Amino acid sequence: MGDTWSGPPQLRPGRALAHTTGASGSGSPHRSDGRSPQTPRGARHTDPDGRSRTTPPVRGRPTISSGRRAGLPSLPGLPGLLLLGLPGLLFALITWQVVADGPLARADERLSDSLVRRGAAAQFLADLGNVTVAVPVLALVAAYVAWRARATGTDHWWRPAAGAAALMAAVPLWVVPLKELVARPGPAIMGPGTGFYPSGHTATASVAYGAAVLLLLPWLRGAPARGAAVCCAVVVNLGVGAGLVRQGYHWPLDVVASWCVCAMLLTALSRWSRPRSRTPDGTGRDGP
Repeated sequence: MGDTWSGPPQLRPGRALAHTTGASGSGSPHRSDGRSPQTPRGARHTDPDGRSRTTPPVRGRPTISSGRRAGLPSLPGLPGLLLLGLPGLLFALITWQVVADGPLARADERLSDSLVRRGAAAQFLADLGNVTVAVPVLALVAAYVAWRARATGTDHWWRPAAGAAALMAAVPLWVVPLKELVARPGPAIMGPGTGFYPSGHTATASVAYGAAVLLLLPWLRGAPARGAAVCCAVVVNLGVGAGLVRQGYHWPLDVVASWCVCAMLLTALSRWSRPRSRTPDGTGRDGP
């Protein structure tokens, strides 16, 4: 009180001095008894000025805690590898057997003879693989998904729909050359002629209905709705294949071979066209 002296402050005897220099004269700025620190903060190394050398994390700043860096695409997991590898191996096996007229192809022909039973129901199912039926379904779904993605501010809102359209347009680019190259005759009920392997109707249905479901999945709420959409696409494609075989339009292996190729194409589409929606920090995230 009434202290008007303006000189530099002086150290006063007492407990404060013990906390500054340490009771044992060790010079430790953290403890007065000279013992080793017991807290992580006390164990940190400091620079000559006494400041900690470690920088505390800042809110909003990403930290790397694993070997995967932000922004780099992750490698496909085991399900993705199986969906790409197993259908490819099966397609190669079927094609080899058909070209070489192997035991698998001969068994396929015998099985077909026992399955052909033409009827209205089988014809209806087979017609679901027509371009005039399957392609408009995909076009409507693609337009709806593109509109929803743009309305919600999704980055690259056009990408999923464009990928599905490109995949659909590419179907004749691989089906027609394979038909000409393999030149497999059709079932006896179809008369003379070649070009039945692989099935174009099966490929059209698989890509159209499969891609339509892939486009819709991000916009469906709840696992039941997504599961129902996937099951619907699977049932429709199984029905198309069964209708083609029952009507005698294709051998069973013609249908299975197209399923194998389309499984690989749809897997690639699901990874390439995954939408990303904007976030407040501008980094984007998988959406919606």
